[in-house]
Amino acid sequence: MTSALNLPSTLTTATTATTAALALFFLGMGLYGLAAPTALVRPFGIGLGGAAARTEVRAVYGGFGVAMAALLGWAAAGPTDALRRGAVLAVAVALLGMAGGRLAARLVEPPGSWYPSWFYFWAELTGGGLLLATTV
Repeated sequence: MTSALNLPSTLTTATTATTAALALFFLGMGLYGLAAPTALVRPFGIGLGGAAARTEVRAVYGGFGVAMAALLGWAAAGPTDALRRGAVLAVAVALLGMAGGRLAARLVEPPGSWYPSWFYFWAELTGGGLLLATTV
């Protein structure tokens, strides 16, 4: 059996599950960033000294995370194939860009430990790769 996307139903299910799982990850990160910006960046050794700093983290981690969750959730809900692929591709490229930034930073200044930098590098690389694979 094939889907409206002309994919086998098992592949369509895997694509939807991957997209939905990453939407939940982004939603969790986004809500955490909105509710507890200082706690979110603490593992990176970043201190937030004032309201402007907390607002920046709420915007970049919170607002962006919730927006990416909404976009992926919408994509998982089944818009047209072209719109789904475009939405998923945009998030995949964002994740791969973040992983690339961590890799570039490694060349300039190696992180002192595996967590959090390498943990998030692999999470971004894996998430971006999985999403990219769903667009082909």
